[in-house]
Parts: sequence; C-alpha cells; structure tokens
Amino acid sequence: MDKKVEIYTTPTCHYCHMAKDFFKANGVAYEEHDVMTDLAARQAMVDKSGQMGVPVIVVGDELIVGFDEAHLRSMLGL
Repeated sequence: MDKKVEIYTTPTCHYCHMAKDFFKANGVAYEEHDVMTDLAARQAMVDKSGQMGVPVIVVGDELIVGFDEAHLRSMLGL
C-alpha cells in the first residue's frame, strides 16, 4: 500500500472514530489532522473538500467525505 492516507477529524465525530478503527483493524497507516484544534488543517480540509463536514479522508489523490467502508476498501485495495 503506497498511497498516503490522511484523515481530517474532530474528537467528537463518531464516523471519524469508525474510520480510524477501520484503518487500525486493516493495518492502514494514516496521518490524522484534528480540525477542531488545528486551524491550518481545517483550512486545508475546506480547500480540498469545499466543506466543513468530517471525516474527510484522502487516499493518494482521491478524496472521500464521510466514512464509506466499501469505498475505502476499494480505494485501498483491501
């Protein structure tokens, strides 16, 4: 798996926790950005996705808003 995985989250987001648990269960390394405390990350997320909703997950150059396990499995080749 050579695609970089990033996830933009907030501590209170249920779907963010589900996505991170999915990554951990499947051995997917990821970089997390907490957009509640990191204003630069929040702006980067809005620039990439055009919205404030989390999670925003970036796999390589593909972006997915929300937690869609089937789509993530396809993007990650799982």
